[in-house]
Amino acid sequence: MAKDTVFQKKATINAGGTLIDLSSPKVMGIINITPDSFFSDSRKPAVDDAVAQAERMLADGATFLDLGAYSSRPGAENISVQEETNRLLPVVEAIVDRYPDAILSIDTFRSQVAEAAIKAGAHIINDISGGQLDAEMFATVASLQVPYILMHMKGTPQNMVQLAEYDDVFTDVFDYFVQRYETLRKMGVHDVILDPGFGFAKKAEHSYTLLNRLTDFDMLELPMLVGVSRKRMIYGLLGNSAQEALNGTTVLNTIALTKGANILRVHDVKEAVEAIKLWETVCGIE
Repeated sequence: MAKDTVFQKKATINAGGTLIDLSSPKVMGIINITPDSFFSDSRKPAVDDAVAQAERMLADGATFLDLGAYSSRPGAENISVQEETNRLLPVVEAIVDRYPDAILSIDTFRSQVAEAAIKAGAHIINDISGGQLDAEMFATVASLQVPYILMHMKGTPQNMVQLAEYDDVFTDVFDYFVQRYETLRKMGVHDVILDPGFGFAKKAEHSYTLLNRLTDFDMLELPMLVGVSRKRMIYGLLGNSAQEALNGTTVLNTIALTKGANILRVHDVKEAVEAIKLWETVCGIE
């Protein structure tokens, strides 16, 4: 039950032949197949651990599982395409084998990794770079005909902190979405989901401005993914840590729902599903 606006956002995506209705918000669970992601509890580099995490998240109500084998935290190591693929594919194959109906999103900015994962049974590409770090990404997504999550970021995970400067962060991100989406549309990509990229080349005040103005992105009439889970924008403001940021995450997720978020990308699926259920119940009372 998205917030009513004068703009009619695209409400469904086709993920591997499954039509998913995003007019009622959905949850995407994060599984990091990495040894160094910023939230230690999300690190599941062993195949068995990743599959067990997938089982928990699906049982808790996740519609999507987002698998990433390249840490995008600030200053993360730049691993090779081969290493990223070697980490990722065994987990994709194991989850597809165990849970064939699970909808898998692949968190990568590399077209070779994206293509290999889709051919192994994944369904969605989640690209932190919006196609800027691999010139072949848009063509690959168009060829594969899969949904694409278009995120805003400047630079790379290695240097994005130094690039967090804007005259008007909303206008910059909005214009970026307009330009990148137009290219994708002309290439025949049908299902595009927007992600403002909270914390990626953005100071906390930039991220909070974007969250406050989330509804204004509805002018683009595309679904919106919000990923604020346990990020520095929360624990830096509250003076705690990523491990202590669940309550803050739930608060910001609830605000995002009131501003039209269609997908919550989270480490803690159960709490996000509960937030959506409570929010929809309140909003459904006449």
